[in-house]
Amino acid sequence: MLVSLHVKNLALMEEAEVEFGNGLNILSGETGAGKSIIIGSINLALGEKAPKEMLREQAEYALVELIFRVENEEQRKLLEEMDIFPENDEVIMSRRITPSRSVGKINSETVSASCMRKAASFLIDIHGQHEHQSLLHKKKHLEILDEYGKEHLEEKKKILKQRYQEYQNIQEEKQQALSEGEGRERELSFLEYEIQEIEDASLVPGEDEDLEASYRKMANNRKIMEAAGSAYEMTGGSSSATDQLGRALKELQTVVEYDPKLEGLCVQLGEVDSLLNDFNRELSSYISEEEFEEEAFYEVEKRLDEVNHLKDKFGGSIEAVLAAKEEKKQKYSRLKDYEQYLEQLEKRLEKSQAALQKISREVSRIRKKYAKELSKEVQAALVDLNFLDVQFTMEIRETEKFTSNGKDEAEFLISTNPGEPLKPLGKVASGGELSRIMLAIKTILAESDEIETLIFDEIDTGISGRTAQMVAEKMNVIGRNHQVICITHLPQIAAMADYHFLIRKDVVNNVTVSNISLLEESESITELGRMLGGVKITDKVMESAREMKELAIAVKNKKIPD
Repeated sequence: MLVSLHVKNLALMEEAEVEFGNGLNILSGETGAGKSIIIGSINLALGEKAPKEMLREQAEYALVELIFRVENEEQRKLLEEMDIFPENDEVIMSRRITPSRSVGKINSETVSASCMRKAASFLIDIHGQHEHQSLLHKKKHLEILDEYGKEHLEEKKKILKQRYQEYQNIQEEKQQALSEGEGRERELSFLEYEIQEIEDASLVPGEDEDLEASYRKMANNRKIMEAAGSAYEMTGGSSSATDQLGRALKELQTVVEYDPKLEGLCVQLGEVDSLLNDFNRELSSYISEEEFEEEAFYEVEKRLDEVNHLKDKFGGSIEAVLAAKEEKKQKYSRLKDYEQYLEQLEKRLEKSQAALQKISREVSRIRKKYAKELSKEVQAALVDLNFLDVQFTMEIRETEKFTSNGKDEAEFLISTNPGEPLKPLGKVASGGELSRIMLAIKTILAESDEIETLIFDEIDTGISGRTAQMVAEKMNVIGRNHQVICITHLPQIAAMADYHFLIRKDVVNNVTVSNISLLEESESITELGRMLGGVKITDKVMESAREMKELAIAVKNKKIPD
């Protein structure tokens, strides 16, 4: 769940800290007080694009920080697959925004915005002001159905996507084969030439490294011989180091009998003399054996040029050249037996299509089963949300072509008045009705959803009265199993709060700032009075506010039947 939110220098927020609780967290306040900043700041911390105008005037930077407590094992597993490991069961997500850039971090490690969005998708579900409009798109309907039946669909859908990818790959191979067939004779001749060119070279892995070493040695032969000769003269000729060492040793040997301490030094000098003599013999042998052969140098140079030419042409290494040869052989074989290859491709395509058709039908059968269950549950939830004579169903049709979702196209149909036929949502439902339909769907999905935190940004758009009360009760039901954070302007919903936060706008030193504070019960009732009465809050309004709070407490204390 979302434990806390820290905002600094964001729009009207100079600095604010909010600690959220379990259950239903309500945020209310007058229009323009900055309620949208809270949801906006959460979205920023979760990887959404950061508009420059969000940075507070004259501030060097803005900061948003979210702390999540992760106790659900499924969530923990998904995060660990992204190399995100909760510390003391907590994940900290932050975003620092400057006029030129923004930096996102998870547990102090800098991450990309896409990484933040992916991690956030495991922790929080945000229903924005216009998300219900997505119900106008049929693609969303299939996503909702698959989410509802994911327990039995998830593995099948993985197989479906795999089969679809295989089918697509064979189709692409067929198209490529047909394209290749157009210039077949010319291509065969060219492939034959390239294969022969590589085979004639008789390449051996690692050969290029040996050739380069030999070439480097031969190309520097004169320099090597000059250096070796000079070294020999310095260590082995007359007046050389060897000659000087021999003399030094004889000098010490003449006096060693007078001082036993000199005996050890004589032994050491003798060993040095012996080592230098051995070195001189080996160096002399090296000089006599290393003869530069012009023809050998020419052969190495020629072979190295040949190898490098093939490396440049076919991939940069001998291994890549040999791999290219095998690939060209396969292509040559395909084109040589072109008709047979096409025939095999057709058989593979038919087999792949049959496998794809089979898994598509299995997925479709499961979807149809869950579509009935989902329709029934959504209809019941809509009745709870004051759609008294509603009919709701889901129609699944077969598409002409395969997709990664099989051959299913799903669409929600609804009738909100008796005697009216079922029609697509977009042709019947208003904005307010779409909002309630989405709430009904979210309520149903939440029961099996691993995501603990749900945010509703003004879910109450376009509703009032009895409908508002029923939406409030539905929010309360969701809040019993999930942490819910909701921005609202309706007192019926605010009254249901387990934690009620007030967002207000003040002027401090001629500067407008927004503040957020957790309300005590008496303060919450005062805020309900403001929401009920508007500008003038009378005693009667306050009495209604108290009564509304008492009724809400009674609803909250009422046990929900299984």
